Amino acid sequence: MVGRTRHARLDRALGFGAPLLAAALLGAAPGRAGDPPAEGRLLRLGLVGLDTSHVVQFTQILNDPKRPDHVPGARVVAAFKGGSPDVAASATRIERFTAEVTTKWGVELVDTIEELCTRVDAVILTSVDGRKHLEQARPVLAAHRRVFIDKPLAGSFREAQEIVRLSRETATPFFSCSSERFLPELQALKASPELGAIVGASTHGPCPIETYVPDLFWYGIHAVEMLYALMGPGCETVTRVHAPGADVVVGRWKDGRIGVMRGIREGPTTYGAVAYGSKAILSLGAPRPGGVREPPSASSYSEMLKAVLEFFRTGLPPVAPEETLEIMAFMQAADLSKSRQGAPVALKEVVEGTR
Repeated sequence: MVGRTRHARLDRALGFGAPLLAAALLGAAPGRAGDPPAEGRLLRLGLVGLDTSHVVQFTQILNDPKRPDHVPGARVVAAFKGGSPDVAASATRIERFTAEVTTKWGVELVDTIEELCTRVDAVILTSVDGRKHLEQARPVLAAHRRVFIDKPLAGSFREAQEIVRLSRETATPFFSCSSERFLPELQALKASPELGAIVGASTHGPCPIETYVPDLFWYGIHAVEMLYALMGPGCETVTRVHAPGADVVVGRWKDGRIGVMRGIREGPTTYGAVAYGSKAILSLGAPRPGGVREPPSASSYSEMLKAVLEFFRTGLPPVAPEETLEIMAFMQAADLSKSRQGAPVALKEVVEGTR
């Protein structure tokens, strides 16, 4: 009954016409080519896009058993270079990151994504430019390789919808998120018995802006993911106040709760969160006595990679596709609100505007 309910919810949220397709998104279709090997054998992983520091961090955490935060069970063995010449964060760093993963960690460089898929069990799509994700995910899903897509899922809500459609069409599951969702301190905050039911939340984090994607897609997504980790899905409207040094985005959930995300560009740009519970108000990243701020743990990468490997083996995404799509709609609605001088924008407008 639980499985049927979950599949039906996916059908309603994503517009799927058949429960089998929702089941495929959840990895329930057996016998697919490219299914991961049995428990006990290392997963062979491939990287797509070597233009982010994440490829170095992920490869080290997975391939170096001497690291304190090593995650066993998989090894990065091959990579497709990719890159975006028109994005400075890609063009100025890709050669350095490529050299490190290939020379220091022995990752084989291949010429095409199609070739990559013949050498690996699953794929981590790491391209820093979200606009590349749809075209790069297409051959991965066509090859029936389960894929984790690093944030953001895509360069627009419409492209994110297309990735979901392709996942459904090929019966190949994916998932996507920010590593900040897996901060141990954030998870502990949410699970605290002192908190009670969460009646609201606010998060903050750095929010530099790149012009080639909607504002929050570049870095604001981290604080948005933290907000959704606490609140869950169900936001209906978004209102954004924009200033040179910061953005404040207020979401109203369908049950009446309010969630707030503050993106920071001036002053300290640490991550933090406040959960407003029915029993207590608890915070993450608050200053300690004397004004010293306790930073979030750096182990969110390893915690996320544990979830990624579990997904590769089971096909069950820890973040449901409908929640990831809602996060994309939330951020795109925030861009619309900015263009309308802070007027509220319904997420429904973003969803229906792409049909």
